[in-house]
Amino acid sequence: MEKYLPLLKNTTLFSGISVDEIKNMLGCLSARIAKYSKNEFILRSGDNIHQIGIILSGTAMVIREDYWGNRTIITELTPGIIFGESYAAISYMPAESSVVANEECQIMFLNIKKIITVCSSVCSYHSRLIQNMLTTIAKKNINLTQKIDFMSKKTIREKLLAYLSVESNKAKNPSFTIPFNRQQLADYLSVDRSALSNEISKLQNEGILTSSRNHFILHQIQ
Repeated sequence: MEKYLPLLKNTTLFSGISVDEIKNMLGCLSARIAKYSKNEFILRSGDNIHQIGIILSGTAMVIREDYWGNRTIITELTPGIIFGESYAAISYMPAESSVVANEECQIMFLNIKKIITVCSSVCSYHSRLIQNMLTTIAKKNINLTQKIDFMSKKTIREKLLAYLSVESNKAKNPSFTIPFNRQQLADYLSVDRSALSNEISKLQNEGILTSSRNHFILHQIQ
């Protein structure tokens, strides 16, 4: 696990906690590492979750699927990102979404009860860990609020431009790369892939943006 300590140090969960302190905490938190292949389910909708996960390598997607198998992407998970914390904190409530490996990946799992409960050693850094957990949940709530804003738009164009505007602001640059391919972006925005591609082509023809695969450049409209 030691090779992942620098990565863990840079996560929101362990912010402000030293590498040596993290190393000491992992045993207390019942840390374990699991490997997953591409398209393998890491968590399934309906599961009762008792651990949070941290992406150590590779990427994964948080998805929802309806009865007929139609898939909506909630978000992408990249190295250092934490997932499952909300459902783990209320483990009596089954998860309403699944996590699927987008490629081969490694995940570290931590016992949620040992995160939110101060151990018998009363580690001086445990209170910081709990504070960091609350910060993580708050940031995710903000991201979900943004997605609700995208989904509230009536047309594909409005949804797409709202999403791209947020991504440009995150990058602090009109030229940026998004984490989705065309099908994944369509799933994320809950729109048809062909219709999305047609809309991107129209926006390019109108000079509003330039697109090459998952890279976009937004242009000022005169």
